[in-house]
Amino acid sequence: MARASGLSPADLKLWAAYSQTLPKLMPGKQRLPIEPEPVTAPSPPPTPTAPTSRRPRPTGSPVSLDLTPVGLDKSTWKKFSTGKFRAAARLDLHGHTAAQAHRQVNDFVERAYAGRARCIEIITGKGEILSRELPHWLNAPDLRPMILAIAHPHAGNTGSVRVLLRRVR
Repeated sequence: MARASGLSPADLKLWAAYSQTLPKLMPGKQRLPIEPEPVTAPSPPPTPTAPTSRRPRPTGSPVSLDLTPVGLDKSTWKKFSTGKFRAAARLDLHGHTAAQAHRQVNDFVERAYAGRARCIEIITGKGEILSRELPHWLNAPDLRPMILAIAHPHAGNTGSVRVLLRRVR
């Protein structure tokens, strides 16, 4: 694959996968082809050891904004989605670039989860880029296992997102 726009091969691969999800592209633009993964011999199963990480097991389905997740009872969802859960911490992303904001979100969620916070709030503002990208960042493989649900604190505030974190077991 040719190097385009200064993107690394890993970034090009990620962009190619993302471009496949877009319903329409700008006129004259084409989707990048997805290159198949090289086939490798399976590695032997790891030997069981005592758990060293407090991260939960990965979950299969992505978390969606303002949709009740599987496994969450109705009363907890109602409290969370209506903003009655108090946020243990807030992260304000006003004035950050997308790259800075992405790093801040990753660090913030990991610290909150490690600190056993249950509900956190991320303020993106009403700008289009950060508010559009935040759900993608929260569904990334490194953060998704920590997150149970995401919702706007109330319908009129789309510049803020509440995140319900899983309990540390």
